[in-house]
Amino acid sequence: MANFNPQHSEGKVASAIEEQTAKVPSDVFLWASLASMGVSLTLKCLGRKHTALFVGQWAAPFLLLGIYNKIVKVEGHD
Repeated sequence: MANFNPQHSEGKVASAIEEQTAKVPSDVFLWASLASMGVSLTLKCLGRKHTALFVGQWAAPFLLLGIYNKIVKVEGHD
């Protein structure tokens, strides 16, 4: 893949992270997001309001990590 911005490249840490995350199937992040919503709902039903909110907030970061993972797989890295 051509580097569209050659003066800006990934650092060693970012490249290492991208190499490892590219190995994780994208479905893992979707299922983790759905699981956090399910656990949050369960905790809410059990009356653990603050814990339910805490766990429920994990869904969005899991989905963002899934998007990042998909971009790395499609576009690659430096």
